[in-house]
Amino acid sequence: MRLKMLACDIFHREMEEAVSKSRNSIDLEFLPQGLHKEGAAMVKKLQEAVDYSSLGKYDAILMGYALCGNGLLGLAARGTRLIIPRAHDCIALFFGSRARYMDYFNSHPGVYYKTSGWMERVDGGDCGCGDGCCSGDQLTLGSGPGMTVNYDELVVKFGEEDAKYVMEELSSHERNYNQITFIEMGVEPSDELEKRARADAEKSGWKFEKVRGDMSLLQRLADGPWDGPDFLVVPPSWRVAAKYDEDIMKAVPPEDAGG
Repeated sequence: MRLKMLACDIFHREMEEAVSKSRNSIDLEFLPQGLHKEGAAMVKKLQEAVDYSSLGKYDAILMGYALCGNGLLGLAARGTRLIIPRAHDCIALFFGSRARYMDYFNSHPGVYYKTSGWMERVDGGDCGCGDGCCSGDQLTLGSGPGMTVNYDELVVKFGEEDAKYVMEELSSHERNYNQITFIEMGVEPSDELEKRARADAEKSGWKFEKVRGDMSLLQRLADGPWDGPDFLVVPPSWRVAAKYDEDIMKAVPPEDAGG
């Protein structure tokens, strides 16, 4: 198959590795890290990239993105179907599955995650550690490490009172980083990034852990098929909408674009 992949620059080394191993012919294009900080502008920029890619003769356009703070909501396939991993945020893609990520997240509160992409390509503010070691906004649950949701979603699922409680708990989680976890994907040029992450943790008085990442989900994105529960297939002219359950997102026809 001839495919186009549009990916966040945070996956630079990983996506190049996956594409190099795929039997498919894939044109790979990276977009700047941090689009999720731009709110509604994120989907506009992604839509422009999708529209431009749809002019070519591709069998599918692969999205190297998770839902990313609802940044993909409203994204429309044009003449070519879209393939999107079902995940709330990019950390799940580094772990290889939502289940493995959530297991780690639930047993390791207060973790700031680092990968080669985070350390090489994320620019921005200071997490509060004093050394700028956690520069950039790590997009995760409640804007802290986890799956990305928002208040309106929580109200739909749990009611207003419980939604307020959950958001308060998530905000507390975000403010209390106490560990850096370096996710080793096997694409790092050396052990220097791990050493830097370990040193950052030591400077902040935090714990440090290295875990082995999993390339399998990213490789399956490059390889196909995409008929399992881990991928959303958006047919031509359909759009991405939220789905407030384990599926995370769904494809809706143009007349139901509001979700």
